[in-house]
Amino acid sequence: MTDARLPGADEAAFIAAVRSGDPERFARITERHRRELQVHCYRMLANYEDAQDLTQETFLRAWNKRESFKGHATPRTWLYRIATNACLDFLEKRKDRAPLPSGLPGPGFEVLYLQPYPDRMLPEDPQESVVARETIELAFIVAVQHLPPRQRAVFVLRDVLGWPASKAAEALELTVASVTSALQRARVTMREQLPGRRLDWRSPATHELSDDERGVVRSYIDAHERNDLDGLTSLLRDDLRFVMLPERGTLVMTAKDAVDGWVSGGLFQRGRDDWRCVTTTVNRMPAAALYLRTPGDLEHRLFTMAVLHVVDGKIAELTGFDATGKPWLGLPPTL
Repeated sequence: MTDARLPGADEAAFIAAVRSGDPERFARITERHRRELQVHCYRMLANYEDAQDLTQETFLRAWNKRESFKGHATPRTWLYRIATNACLDFLEKRKDRAPLPSGLPGPGFEVLYLQPYPDRMLPEDPQESVVARETIELAFIVAVQHLPPRQRAVFVLRDVLGWPASKAAEALELTVASVTSALQRARVTMREQLPGRRLDWRSPATHELSDDERGVVRSYIDAHERNDLDGLTSLLRDDLRFVMLPERGTLVMTAKDAVDGWVSGGLFQRGRDDWRCVTTTVNRMPAAALYLRTPGDLEHRLFTMAVLHVVDGKIAELTGFDATGKPWLGLPPTL
């Protein structure tokens, strides 16, 4: 994301809106940046609802600070600066927005406030708004949460958005040396959190699901609807990582233990065995929305969402989310 990418006519229109003092005119011209700013806030916060709130806070701050815009940077850069600092202010106040120890043997932390990001709310032009698939996937979002807030901001501005060190330093009111040091530390943490993953976040990345991913999610849905426990087991890797948010307890288990655990918890038993599922995507990952019909009910009601990370035709990670009461997912509440 460089200043040169914004046409001069747009910048002139923005300056005119600032000088007009007309809040509706100002809102119309800043609104075009909503989706990309919301993705930026989501990378900082890992929570869709928080990202919505902080994007709105960004627009409010931009209006209140409109006289500070002098045209030295593009309107987009100016808005990103405001959004980043709004997120940092939020994180300073919300001490519950940090990974917690998993409580399981060995090292491990959980991001209990993590929420999925609906693909329909991503910017329409991924290349234009610098949304690479790897930087919206759940594993990346979780890894970023392990960075201290200011280090996190430096990493996102520098390695995701591609800002030069001088611009990031100005936005965060740091020295260039401080930004460089913070970025080096952040990169070390990201390599530890994402071993074996591609770490060149600014180069182009694919945005389409693979045939493998599409096939696995179809098979997962088919097995779920038929209560085919053997079929489900065959889709899972033996080193499956499973978490059901917002509950605590990330588990790494064999495929058989995972399915046995679901059954012992009541799934696929009488009263919880009438499923319908819908294929969807969130965070540019394959997902299944699971609907359950309980005895006496005439409809299947939205229950959970299962987000799948597929490796070599098997489910390596399954992240479950409570999908009830979240209309922003864009899913029908009943089938």
